[in-house]
Amino acid sequence: MTDGARVLDPSLRNRIMSADEAAALILSGTNVGMSGFTGAGYPKEIPLALARHIVAAHERGEAFKIGVWTGASTAPELDGALAKVDGVEMRLPYQSDPTCRQRINAGEMDYLDIHLSHVGQFVWSGFLGQLDVAVIEVAAVLDGGRLIPSSSVGNNKTWLDQADKIILEVNHRQSLALEGMHDIYYGTRLPPHRQPIPLTHPRDRIGIPYLTCDPNKIIAIVETNKADRNTTFTPPDENSQLIAGHVIEFLQHEVKKGRLPNTLLPLQSGVGNVANAVFMGLKDSPFENLTAYTEVLQDGMLDLLADGKLTFASATALSLSHEALARFEAGIEEFRSKIVLRPQEISNHPEIIRRLGIIAMNGLIEADIYGNVNSTHVMGSSIMNGIGGSGDFARNAYLSFFMSPSVAKGGTISCIVPMVSHVDHTEHDVQVIVTEQGLADLRGLAPRQRARLIIEKCAHPHFRPALEEYYQRALKEAPGRHTPHIMDEALSWHARYLRHGSM
Repeated sequence: MTDGARVLDPSLRNRIMSADEAAALILSGTNVGMSGFTGAGYPKEIPLALARHIVAAHERGEAFKIGVWTGASTAPELDGALAKVDGVEMRLPYQSDPTCRQRINAGEMDYLDIHLSHVGQFVWSGFLGQLDVAVIEVAAVLDGGRLIPSSSVGNNKTWLDQADKIILEVNHRQSLALEGMHDIYYGTRLPPHRQPIPLTHPRDRIGIPYLTCDPNKIIAIVETNKADRNTTFTPPDENSQLIAGHVIEFLQHEVKKGRLPNTLLPLQSGVGNVANAVFMGLKDSPFENLTAYTEVLQDGMLDLLADGKLTFASATALSLSHEALARFEAGIEEFRSKIVLRPQEISNHPEIIRRLGIIAMNGLIEADIYGNVNSTHVMGSSIMNGIGGSGDFARNAYLSFFMSPSVAKGGTISCIVPMVSHVDHTEHDVQVIVTEQGLADLRGLAPRQRARLIIEKCAHPHFRPALEEYYQRALKEAPGRHTPHIMDEALSWHARYLRHGSM
């Protein structure tokens, strides 16, 4: 599609070209900041064209790799396509693509897994080197370098500001009715010039509805008409429903105790079926007039917005199934008054998370008996996806949940272990652990108290006796009694799985 209907600045129409022509402007060895956050708002055609250029370069015997920086995970057309042709030297800050993961764990691709709120600061400060090119999907190009953002914002503001050159993908599949749903704040500064961010409620608007850039930096515009990844969530299974039930029962208890209002506090959740199940469970809960301050708006949140149970949601991206996207587009005029999409440096900003008193709900791969959480690595060495924004929220939230089924891989792996094989969230940032077995409120508990509660409430019955036996022996054999561990055995469950296929 090259009619230029969405390029409303006449001076830029002569820069419209094909994806292959635009991809040819990206050179080997460059760092490329691409839009995209959790399968939304990523460029659809240029990465595929770039992958073809890389294959051609390899066939000529030429090396060709680039650094790929995004907001978070993207889609097969970006991460998958570039990883399959071995075209990525360094990937950051979060990914979920299986081919990308395979190359990272094979040592064929470097991966910098950092807190999402830190990315902008790293780029501004030059820690990552020069950002050569930004490749950003937008819904339309207006006059004077104003851009209507698409279904995610992520790091796009930073990429447009910092990149030497800009390539835009104008996606006609993204609704023009998105205009006005975004709030792009341009007031962040580096120390010592920082000022408080003037946001005190999820619905506050503190910026402008457009991304801006220097039109002179735009070297290419590619028009597309392709949908986002639009992952379909599986219906909540029994374990997800049980976890959601434990969380909602606990929140009701906190309201009864006077520690939370009946409207709760702004909600955040990570991406996935368990988190989505919690929001579906809230639909039938007694809570009213809820708000969300989160990274990603999923199906469950959209349902609550449509029903009026959730009155407002602030995020940085949409991550909807095909069915939910259809509902969103059909009701976009109403949703525009209930949803705001912000840069991730704001959606994940510790200052705001702390001020608003967020209730944070994130997933885990494993937790140990003292409350340390691993959310990124399998068996200590292999990356799964990345820390994402879970650390931004867990450390600064008013209430921090970590949730998971108690076992994995058909029951061969216990998600509650003596010692985690990798630590992302220390015991100091983990307040509540939830599995389908139950909920452990760790607030105010010393390590030995936490251990007894986590084993009793969260461990699967199949593994509970072995955890209890380990803990009791550790009390007798460990050199210290504060956080007792038998160092020769603390990771033996993982070693046993690697040897025998079961913990």
